[in-house]
Amino acid sequence: MADTRIEKDSLGNKEVPQQAYWGIQSQRAIENFPISGLKAHPKFIDSFVMVKKAAALANKEVGLLKPEIADAIAKAADEILAGKLRDQFVVDVFQMGAGTSFNMNVNEVLANRAIEHLGGKKGDYTLCNPNDHPNMAQSTNDAFPTSMRVCIRLLLEELIPVLKDLEHALAAKGKEFDSILKSGRTHLQDAVPIRLGQEFTAYSIAIRKCTERIRAVSQLIEELGIGGSAVGTGLNTHPKYRVILVDYLKNWTKIPFRCAEDMREAMQSNFPVAATAATLKLLATELSRICNDFRLMCSGPLTGFAEIVLPAVQPGSSIMPGKVNPSMAEMLNMVCFQVIGNELTVSMAAQAGQLELNVMMPVMAFNMNFSIEILKNAVREFTNRCVKGIVANADQCKHYAEISPSLATALNPYIGYARAAEVVKKALKEKKSIPQVVREDKLLTEDQIRTVLDPKPLTEPGLPGK
Repeated sequence: MADTRIEKDSLGNKEVPQQAYWGIQSQRAIENFPISGLKAHPKFIDSFVMVKKAAALANKEVGLLKPEIADAIAKAADEILAGKLRDQFVVDVFQMGAGTSFNMNVNEVLANRAIEHLGGKKGDYTLCNPNDHPNMAQSTNDAFPTSMRVCIRLLLEELIPVLKDLEHALAAKGKEFDSILKSGRTHLQDAVPIRLGQEFTAYSIAIRKCTERIRAVSQLIEELGIGGSAVGTGLNTHPKYRVILVDYLKNWTKIPFRCAEDMREAMQSNFPVAATAATLKLLATELSRICNDFRLMCSGPLTGFAEIVLPAVQPGSSIMPGKVNPSMAEMLNMVCFQVIGNELTVSMAAQAGQLELNVMMPVMAFNMNFSIEILKNAVREFTNRCVKGIVANADQCKHYAEISPSLATALNPYIGYARAAEVVKKALKEKKSIPQVVREDKLLTEDQIRTVLDPKPLTEPGLPGK
């Protein structure tokens, strides 16, 4: 048997590996774009194949595609969705504009497998033609952005429960640590007392708000421009085709996808993708901020804050025995930096649209899929391997709360800001506590000192001692 077969397109003939389910246009892409070695996200393959299957069944329903060809395409699609032929999607994520290379890769794999189901051999495009049958009533210009949105929405559906788990884990620590007093810090300087549980509860609320924004923006992604074909006018499509196609996607995914209000706008603008990228960036900034706090609070163990202890997941140094690092927080920090950088790429690509089409969609799809995937995985491991195992150093927290000169803030209603500032200066100069100085200078009675300078009441609204 020959190792290759000859295929022909509008540019001429080319050899394609005999065993390959991809065809000549995918082969050209392999040769033209050996850029990164990175291939499409598995969920993106699923999404594209689902769109092609829905298109075949919709075209069958409206009488434009022969039932036997439509059924063969659908059968091939089901095989791929079940995990077969995954190595046949060979186009680099950095490819020709709009994603034509990948669209044709999908069309060719579906066509060649459908040909086998129809009793033929790969490359016999008289039975099923990549352009005429899997691509019927489509263009890359509507198939790629539709598949991109379906993929992003499916990935968000996986991310949201992971974020909810983090929110709940932080909230649980908020309750567990609610009785632990510590010194607050502003500008990285001592501030009035706060409870460790209050800090963790605030973290959980921040994650909840981020999750709510992701849920909201996901609704934008559910609007699909399929049926627009080349420029959003719907040329070569049946009037009922796009509605039937979207209904299939809704039923299969249980996500309320809907037809775009205006197919031209859906093709020209990638606002929903850019908005989702921006929301992920905001999530990343919050996550990174929380990681920074964890790393500060666990610093030490003897020369730092040492207010909390993070689970030890692996040795922290190749040279310093016994060293343990905040590894999971460091990992999540790096993931957040990557997501923030990816957002800039998506924003630049979104503004690069011209007239009826944005040809920068492949880099948008790659960065969006990458961002959601690494956020999902990183947050999951951060929650399970870090947050759930955090232990508070209650004695250290209490010590800082009691020696902090910011306790003097509670004196303001009694002796005034200026006199309280003098108390702080003396306490720092003479290395004494605030209660000691107040007692020595006879600024308050003993009962007042116990009441006014008790750190716990300072962590709630009110005027201590009044």
